[in-house]
Amino acid sequence: MSEGDTLRRFVFEHAPIRGEVVHLDATWRAVTRRHDYPPPLRALLGEMMAAVALLSATVKFKGRLVAQLQGSGPVTLLVVEGTSDRTLRAIAHWNREVPEGGLQALLGDGRLAITLEPEGEGERYQGIVEARGASLADALADYLMRSEQLDTRLLLVAGESSAAGLLLQKLPGRVDEEDADRWNRVTRLAATLTPGELLELDAREIIRRLFHEEDVRLFEAEPVCFRCSCSRERVANMLRSLGTGEVHGILDEMGQVEVACEFCNQKYVFDAVDVEQLFAAGVPHDAPGRKQ
Repeated sequence: MSEGDTLRRFVFEHAPIRGEVVHLDATWRAVTRRHDYPPPLRALLGEMMAAVALLSATVKFKGRLVAQLQGSGPVTLLVVEGTSDRTLRAIAHWNREVPEGGLQALLGDGRLAITLEPEGEGERYQGIVEARGASLADALADYLMRSEQLDTRLLLVAGESSAAGLLLQKLPGRVDEEDADRWNRVTRLAATLTPGELLELDAREIIRRLFHEEDVRLFEAEPVCFRCSCSRERVANMLRSLGTGEVHGILDEMGQVEVACEFCNQKYVFDAVDVEQLFAAGVPHDAPGRKQ
């Protein structure tokens, strides 16, 4: 059985190859129960959540990784955010019937962007490429090779109640002196894993089945969960950025200012008193607003 909402890293001893396995159960359901996505889009979003969980675990800083797909097809936007604390949130938009099919059928002409945002004083980085390939796994592998020169293989799957992923990555700048064909052999073996096996089997069993002839060290499981980073303070800062004229205009028209988070559906309401406090000099930034 899968381990459920966990990520496990592993390395091939004496070889420049690392890997990860992720399973998303409650984390995946926390996203899908908030929005009624068409089945093909739901599957793509689940694959993207698994991928971001895997990719964010390869980043060596505290902060967040945001993957974004934009397209001209039925699916216009997917955004998944993963953090170094192993939290995820996700959202998708579509504008017409979403057909069954590969990545191009859903996105049309698409772009893939990955943004790295370190906490504190670190420098923000973003890479944007054309989304190429028949699947999300292909597009991400292409991105990593073109932008980072990282040879990567991804297996991604989303079912009705869970999603899962396997990542293999050849470490840059290192040569496998013991076995020059090991990377090719390992990736061919990984390709034999079925979507059902990836969803249902835990990381230890997956590694045993695929790589029982290799010397692999499996690390302890790390918990993964859904968590939205929206907050009253962030919404207040966003309203301040709009300016007093626009916010008071909304207040005059609607009687209150209501902001809903797309990721978690949390609503933040600002009445006339809240708005006055919002723009009053010397008021702490986290003072105004109420959740609903």
